[in-house]
Amino acid sequence: MKISRAFFHKNYIKGRMKSMMHTIQLQTTKRDEWQDITARVETIVEKSGIKEGNVIVYCPHTTAGITINENADPDVVRDVVMRLDEVYPWEHQKYRHAEGNTAAHLKAMTVGSSQQIIIQGNKLVLGTWQGIFFCEFDGPRDRKVHIKVFKDAD
Repeated sequence: MKISRAFFHKNYIKGRMKSMMHTIQLQTTKRDEWQDITARVETIVEKSGIKEGNVIVYCPHTTAGITINENADPDVVRDVVMRLDEVYPWEHQKYRHAEGNTAAHLKAMTVGSSQQIIIQGNKLVLGTWQGIFFCEFDGPRDRKVHIKVFKDAD
């Protein structure tokens, strides 16, 4: 569903609407894959017109997650994925889950399913090297991420 900027101005900026939710679609191509979704979240926040508030980025999947980490050096993601694989190996003699993806569930629980980011001046408040990542642990799959933007109380 596309919502016009005029709708946001009329309903959100003027205080009639306190929050707005948007869903983005993602496609992953590997079992373990991190996609930087910072630009997509920034675009949603900018189009919302919200000057001050918060945004929640939420993953509704049990084998994927959302995290904030360095997005300047891709070796950081590679190193984190490597260590998660070492801590949670894909195969383990004591795993009992019938689907065979226990490691993906454990990684998703470790990373978490959501992140909250402050909005100030219609921009995300992130550190210089920070980005928002969708973390796939059981791909390839079609996925979605919910993004809910909240306006601070007047």
